[in-house]
Amino acid sequence: MKKVLAITLVCLLTLTALTACGSGDTQSSGQGTESSPANSPASSPADSPSNSTAISPSSPPAAESPQGTTNDSNFDLNHFINVVRREAASGTHGAFIELFGILHDGVDRTTPEAQTADGTNLVLTTVAGDTYAIGYVSMGALNPTVKALSVDGVAPSVDNINNGTYGVMRPFNIAYKDLSNVAQDFYDFIFSAEGQAVVLDRGYITVDDTGPFSSTQPSGTVTVSGSTSVEPLMARLIQAYEEINPNARIDLQGGGSSAGMRDAIGDISDIGMASRDLSADEISQLNHRAICIDGIAIIANLDNPLTNIISDDVTDIYIGEITAWSEIQ
Repeated sequence: MKKVLAITLVCLLTLTALTACGSGDTQSSGQGTESSPANSPASSPADSPSNSTAISPSSPPAAESPQGTTNDSNFDLNHFINVVRREAASGTHGAFIELFGILHDGVDRTTPEAQTADGTNLVLTTVAGDTYAIGYVSMGALNPTVKALSVDGVAPSVDNINNGTYGVMRPFNIAYKDLSNVAQDFYDFIFSAEGQAVVLDRGYITVDDTGPFSSTQPSGTVTVSGSTSVEPLMARLIQAYEEINPNARIDLQGGGSSAGMRDAIGDISDIGMASRDLSADEISQLNHRAICIDGIAIIANLDNPLTNIISDDVTDIYIGEITAWSEIQ
């Protein structure tokens, strides 16, 4: 009996011990499971993707570039000025060197380093294609491919020529000997109200007109030659006249002012064009009359930051005393 009681007591003690161990393991396992979310890297607010890309409301905006520096920043002021000039026979060149004092004691002092462009269109395309170029053209020939500079603070415009503030100007002249009936009819159209309306529409300064035009409708051919600066305006005048008188045919050629005067003197052309005043010798052999007044514009490339130039600097550039853009006042 005692032996049975001893065995029973040992069994109860063993069962109690096993129950206590199981309860401790379960509690330990539960605590580990609860702690893992707190220690998991994925749940850390500091490492959250949404927080890593967030922009603070108090962050200042990015600074803007100073206005007007986008195109100017690449312009090298120390670069040589690429000087573009017209050919010696050009009336625009003759007027330009006289107006800016480049012609001195009868000598054209234009720098030999200048690139010569034969014709208005070539000056425009050369300057438009060269960031560091400077040139000059008829004000009426200006187009959006180049920049016209103010001279001594005054912009080249019809209004500024009319009010006397822009002084870089010259006449557009036609010259002739004797006119045929059809040439006389065309001549009368140029100076009529209708002809001068064409002049005004093209951006030139008109001369006094003779009133409304009435054509006699003559037939025949007229040859006009000379200044390439006058040529675009003359082309418009011819077009307008031929619409009024379809019996007429007007042939137009360039060649330059001096060539136009020689053609008129030599009876090669009925009418010569000059974008300058006539010389004493030319006046002695030809009749002449200004069809309008035109300004001469100093032009630069669109990427050039310069907007104004003083007259003395224009002179010094063209006689070779100023050679870099940084030297301009």
